[in-house]
Amino acid sequence: MPGETLKVRKPYVISIIDDDPLVREGIARLVRSLGHRSNVFSSAEEYLDAGGVDECNCLITDLHMPGMNGAELREHLVAAGNRVPVIFITSYFDKKIRARLLQAGAAGFLRKPFSYEGFANCLNTTLKNSGRRSTKK
Repeated sequence: MPGETLKVRKPYVISIIDDDPLVREGIARLVRSLGHRSNVFSSAEEYLDAGGVDECNCLITDLHMPGMNGAELREHLVAAGNRVPVIFITSYFDKKIRARLLQAGAAGFLRKPFSYEGFANCLNTTLKNSGRRSTKK
C-alpha cells in the first residue's frame, strides 16, 4: 500500500496551508493516516506568524489563496534560507504554472481532488528525497 512505506516511529511534521477548512482537515486526516503529525493553517501569513517553520519537514500549500499565495510563500521561505520541501495543491490547474513551479524546485504538484494513492506517493517521495529528519515528538 502506498502509505505504508514511510511510516515512522518518530513522525514527520507536515504543515498544511489552505483557506478552505474542509480541505485543510481532509489533508490533515490523510497525513495522520500515513503516520505523521500535521499542523494546519488558514493562510500563508498565519503559518509564518506561528513560528516553527524550521520544525516542518514538508509544507503542503494551496497555490491560490487570499493574501500571500503558495508560490509567494515558497519564494519568501527560499529568500529566508529555508529549503522546506513544498507540495502545491490547486483546483485551478495550469500546465505552465505547474512546470514553472517544478522547475523552480517545488517537491510536488497535485490537482484537487486528488486520490489517496497519488497524495501518499507524492508525500512519501518528497519525504524520502528531502533529507530532512523526522522530529522527536
